[in-house]
Amino acid sequence: MSDYPQILGVYSLSQEAEIGTGGTQGKHQNVTYWYARQLSPAEFEVQPLNAHHVPSGVRSVLGEINFLRQYTPEPHYYRIHTVPALNTLSRKVKMGNEAFASGDLDEAERQFLKALMIDEKHVDANYGLGEVYSEQKDFDKLKKVLETLLGLDEAFTYEHRQKFNQFGISLRKNGHYDESIRYYNKSLEIVEDDENVYFNLARVYYEKGMSDLCVRSLEQALSLNPEFVEAQKFLKYCQKSAQAQA
Repeated sequence: MSDYPQILGVYSLSQEAEIGTGGTQGKHQNVTYWYARQLSPAEFEVQPLNAHHVPSGVRSVLGEINFLRQYTPEPHYYRIHTVPALNTLSRKVKMGNEAFASGDLDEAERQFLKALMIDEKHVDANYGLGEVYSEQKDFDKLKKVLETLLGLDEAFTYEHRQKFNQFGISLRKNGHYDESIRYYNKSLEIVEDDENVYFNLARVYYEKGMSDLCVRSLEQALSLNPEFVEAQKFLKYCQKSAQAQA
């Protein structure tokens, strides 16, 4: 198993910016703080810290030379500010998940909202809050969370696969079919070769009575993984049902 990615901590980036105009024009050093990870021997990832000292926002990948030239390690900042903030964030998400698992949806909502006050783009907290609203059938709030998730490409990566699958299943089981279709199609824009997504999408189409799209999605799943037993069985069932109705 690869040792990457590795968390490097917080690094600063100092950039010179011009301020003022005319005779009052001058130069100012603008310092920003970034969360850094090493993805491979030659690739480094940086993500800006928000006002609460946690990584949030767009990630950028740099080569080794550019990273080492531009970024300066800030171990004191990382230890004093970022580590405690990340621990608090992680604790609130954990408490939200535990409350959800025990059926206390109100407490789960409170904890996930507290987490999102620290990082409004936190993937797991948004997934957790979305599951709460899906279970509560609170469509307006669910729609807002779904829009947030659809804007976060990171939410559909392998790193968040478990939460991704849970949320998709929750949308379907609670009858949010159109939202579920949007959700799975967004995933396929980012990860095109996941047979499980096509299979789950087929289940949504089946629930909506869209047989042709259901079969097409199952065929896509089997083209990626011909040994996908559940997809084989589902496809045979759909074909038999179509023959019986003919």
